[in-house]
Amino acid sequence: MPNPANSSTEATKPSLFARVFRGTVRLGVTVSFMAVAAAAVYFGASELTRRADAVPSPDAAAVTPVSATPITSESAYTVDRVFIGQVEPQRSADISFELNGTLDQILVDEGDEVAKGQLLATLDTALLEVERERLTASRDAISAQLAFAKKTVERNAKLIEQGFTSQARLDEAVSLQDELLSRIGELDAAMRDVTVRIEKSSIEAPFAGQITARHVDGGETLRSGELVLGMVEVVSPQVRIGIPLDVDPELLTDVEIEIAGQSYRAELATLRPDIDPVTRTRTALFDLKNAPDVAFGQTARVHVLDPVQSAGTWVPTTSLKEGTRGQWTLLVADAQKIVRLATVEVLHAEDDRVFVRGAFPEGTVLIDQGPQRVTVGQRVAFNTGE
Repeated sequence: MPNPANSSTEATKPSLFARVFRGTVRLGVTVSFMAVAAAAVYFGASELTRRADAVPSPDAAAVTPVSATPITSESAYTVDRVFIGQVEPQRSADISFELNGTLDQILVDEGDEVAKGQLLATLDTALLEVERERLTASRDAISAQLAFAKKTVERNAKLIEQGFTSQARLDEAVSLQDELLSRIGELDAAMRDVTVRIEKSSIEAPFAGQITARHVDGGETLRSGELVLGMVEVVSPQVRIGIPLDVDPELLTDVEIEIAGQSYRAELATLRPDIDPVTRTRTALFDLKNAPDVAFGQTARVHVLDPVQSAGTWVPTTSLKEGTRGQWTLLVADAQKIVRLATVEVLHAEDDRVFVRGAFPEGTVLIDQGPQRVTVGQRVAFNTGE
């Protein structure tokens, strides 16, 4: 009778062998696939390397040439300060008569040029002439009486010596002589008064100039001080300008003044010591040189060059770029000719250049033309032949 335990052992052996065999087959297949894949990767990489070696290498990138300017540090810059003023004559006059009277004639018109002392206008002096003739006649009559009185005094003096008259008669003759002398003096003073009034009945030009206004036409009855003519001096015009208190007076001695697009040299004539209560400035008067064609009343601009002590450098306006947070930047090249970005502070700006302050290492140059052609970190070449 067969043993059940042996039968079970014999049935298990073929089954274990089968499992081991299948595992071995699977491992072999896996290894085979891995070997094939490794071979494929190897041959693929070799083919890619071969193809890459067959492609020619690209040429090296060309170095960009740029225009560069050395950065020169300066200790100060000059601000061109402009102040507005007006051209005016050195002297002007509103002409009138000192006396009342009727205007007889006016000898000039607006725009006429006159010389110093030239007769401009006169009053009617007929009444004054009559008064002078009357006084002259009165003086002649009293002069005749005075001559007789003098002879009477001389006769009475001789009669007293001879004892034929009294001292009272002599004293009376002397008193009459003195009275006549006083009356002649009074008439002489009245004649001088008439002469002065006749002289003041005419107006003469107080200086050489040009008539700017004519307020009367002739025949009017004028009061004392009523305007008749206006005139100005046309030589050596002046410019009146308000100057702020912070401007050094030494900067005003010799300045440039612009009038209607033309520039003229001017010297400071006077700087008033008081302050204008409205503008809070000091009034300065400048004498223009060689400016015969300027018109009074024209606007004038005085240029005052005011130096400011501050370290920095001048750069072209086109080289300035706006950076982040309101900062300004420049493209510069260091000693190795590598493009760098420099942050600067703008201190003063003009039409085509600005004065900036910043830190620039030794050997740094400014890329002043075409900074848009390069970028930070790029190597450049200079057009200076380096």
